[in-house]
Amino acid sequence: MRVKAVISYDGSKFYGFQKQSTTTQTVTTQIEFALKSLQINSPIVGSGRTDRGVHASSQVIHFDIPSYWDDILKLKNILNKKLRYINIKSISKVDDIFHARFSAKRRIYRYIFKTKPVSVFEKDYISYYREFDREKLQNALVCFIGKHNFAFFHKQGSQTHTTIREIYKAYYLRRGEYHYIYFEANGFLRAQVRMMVDACMRVAMDELCIKKLKEQISMQQVYTTNLAPSEGLYLARIIYKAD
Repeated sequence: MRVKAVISYDGSKFYGFQKQSTTTQTVTTQIEFALKSLQINSPIVGSGRTDRGVHASSQVIHFDIPSYWDDILKLKNILNKKLRYINIKSISKVDDIFHARFSAKRRIYRYIFKTKPVSVFEKDYISYYREFDREKLQNALVCFIGKHNFAFFHKQGSQTHTTIREIYKAYYLRRGEYHYIYFEANGFLRAQVRMMVDACMRVAMDELCIKKLKEQISMQQVYTTNLAPSEGLYLARIIYKAD
């Protein structure tokens, strides 16, 4: 029986979402350890991967469980007692054809930062950038909307059959002393969001002109490959056809 779970996790406590041969402190490995302690030997499949230090407020995973686990609410509660820095927000039965990654239609990332010193209690969850021009930031974000080849906006070394992605929304919001950047797309490449955030912030701080940003988006020339700090990034939502 296949189940879909929506999870959140504190990325500062893990070396990323995906399994690694050099550490057990990944989100995937810790969930699978908890499942195996309940005699559930299914691997988990995520809607996408997050790098070291990146958080999730609504990541989606799927895994298969024996039919005798008919009380999935009980399963959710037991797993949450076993897991640390990971919370299963909801769990539901789905068709066997459901796939957390391939069934997903859209993904939303949220980036949070301040222009004031970040407190010791926030440093793992909020990033810092100096003062910037908000109108220039919004103008830079709009440049990414649409279908583009993001070959110049991802970390090299990751395998993918195409670097073309479509971004449906890209915008900036402010709430009090916190600043938010949102990207919604059909998918993202490795480190793409962090690279786009930093490029837009450079435009907003007059370190990069918007003409050069557009040239990099259109693959004419690379001007920056810097990444925004990981602690401000959250995988915020996964959208499926039924949502």
